[in-house]
Amino acid sequence: MNNTSAASSYETQAHLEQLRKTTQYLMPDKLNDFNDGEVYNIYPVTELADGKIFNGYAALAQYIAEQKTVVIDGYAGVWWGLVKNSLKAELEKTGLTVNFIETSKYLKPSAEIENMVQPFLGTPSSVWGAKCTLQLQDVFNYNELKNNGPDKAFDINIIIGTGAALADWDAALVYIDVPKNEIQFRMRAGSVTNLGSQQIQEPARMYKRFYFVDWVLCSAHKKAILDKIDVIADGQWPDTITWMHKADFIAGLNQMGKSVIRVRPWFEPGAWGGQWIKERIPGLNKDAINYAWSFELIVPENGIVFKSGDNVLEVSFDFLMFHNNRQVLGKHADRFGDEFPIRFDFLDTYDGGNLSIQCHPHLKYIQDNFGETITQDETYYILDCKPGNATVYLGFQEDINSQKFKEALIGSQKNNVELQITDYVQAHTAKKHDLFLIPNGTIHSAGANNLVLEISATPYIFTFKMYDWLRLDLDGNPRPINIDHAFNNLVFDRKGDKVQQELISKPAVIEQGDGYELIHLPTHAEHFYDVHRLDFDNKVNVTTGSSCHVMMLVEGESVLLETADGTKHAFAYAETFVIPEAAKSYTLTNLGKSKARVIKAFLKDI
Repeated sequence: MNNTSAASSYETQAHLEQLRKTTQYLMPDKLNDFNDGEVYNIYPVTELADGKIFNGYAALAQYIAEQKTVVIDGYAGVWWGLVKNSLKAELEKTGLTVNFIETSKYLKPSAEIENMVQPFLGTPSSVWGAKCTLQLQDVFNYNELKNNGPDKAFDINIIIGTGAALADWDAALVYIDVPKNEIQFRMRAGSVTNLGSQQIQEPARMYKRFYFVDWVLCSAHKKAILDKIDVIADGQWPDTITWMHKADFIAGLNQMGKSVIRVRPWFEPGAWGGQWIKERIPGLNKDAINYAWSFELIVPENGIVFKSGDNVLEVSFDFLMFHNNRQVLGKHADRFGDEFPIRFDFLDTYDGGNLSIQCHPHLKYIQDNFGETITQDETYYILDCKPGNATVYLGFQEDINSQKFKEALIGSQKNNVELQITDYVQAHTAKKHDLFLIPNGTIHSAGANNLVLEISATPYIFTFKMYDWLRLDLDGNPRPINIDHAFNNLVFDRKGDKVQQELISKPAVIEQGDGYELIHLPTHAEHFYDVHRLDFDNKVNVTTGSSCHVMMLVEGESVLLETADGTKHAFAYAETFVIPEAAKSYTLTNLGKSKARVIKAFLKDI
């Protein structure tokens, strides 16, 4: 079953839960006004002037009828059958004849595609593959696709599907995006499959293929055709579509690139998940068993949302980086290019469990084995915790013996025997506003009863688990253990007193004034980012220097941000926002009654 036939099943108006498997609500296609900064907002938007975003297939069909010849391209994971049939129904009302050419018919045979991508998927038992080096056109019978042009016997000609722009028609180009979280929910429900695949597979296997192959190919294609796009559309809803003209879209990106960015967060349950997010963030489905993660700023999977009137349109964050990376990163764009390098996410173990005992790969290891350009260097900032009852596992005990530790881990896994992990790994009491440093190769875990703000480099799936407390995942399956990968990367001299000295940040006041302190929370030498905290009673003025600033109000009620171009936006407690380097300067005003504390992560000048 390919994407087209999977999506076509919606023609019977199947229930939404059959199309997306998740406890998360689908974002509404219309949002009324809200008061920024009062509470955490799960649907943050960038406001555009009225009349810039259109809603519905009828309006899009009218645009297509005016163009006569149209290319409709989009990301893998779009319900192409639904889009085609919705447009067909609207276009038939015009009395014009319509010719649809579907790109899925020009894909190479599924078995051939599987053979092509297999080198990038690792072994079947592995969680990871390597970033694909093919191009999107490689999965098509490319010459046949290019040679199938418009048929003049029809009033309207439409080529539709992922890769449609490869046909190189001289025509208006509509691009349909869909959020990565929604692709995953569709994948889990079996309403989409991998690009060119004829069958639904288990979600973990499909996700690996999406991550290492489909998304790589589609994102590179999206970047290549960006300048040719005439209309950008959001295809996340089963019963409607929103869209806008390219000029208005680019104006929105340019506005965001010089003022402030907040992506749409999304939330996931997990085996160790807690209750802090569920209890304190409004608008989430309370029926979820827990929320282990909030993807606050994991930009390979987050979207940005524009709002015009009541209509909203979400696109992937990489559009901003493709078009505005120098505005966002300044001189650091020379190093990171289209990749946004800093990640913020929540790890919620409040009334939950411990994360696995784990480590992350060295830079060369992640480059050689997985095709990434930067590695997963992390820190844990303790946003909240149960006083005296929260732990972070970090670094080895002084007397660690690597061989005995490995034997103990293998024995635990093989015999399903509990391990006394503190015989090998140090446990540290966690307190609010502590910052624990986790450069690559460092053994670590967040214990129960924490709300961790993970400040990290952007890679986010390369976690080598060594011990997972003998637990199963939420579907009752064993969670993958990766002892060999871990032991290829563990740094065993991060042990004993060295852990306190080098892996627990020592805050220092580096600037102060009336009701204001700038506190440096130094990171490790291997981290390419640093961390400051702004503690203030009333107001503080800040310059961006040579870096973007990734920020969060970590104590207080709300703050008002005003950037140099006059943009104003209020942010509530625990909301993540980004000040692009091109903003140059900004002012934060405390809107609450108590002291405001704002964390700021930024790129080091290296």
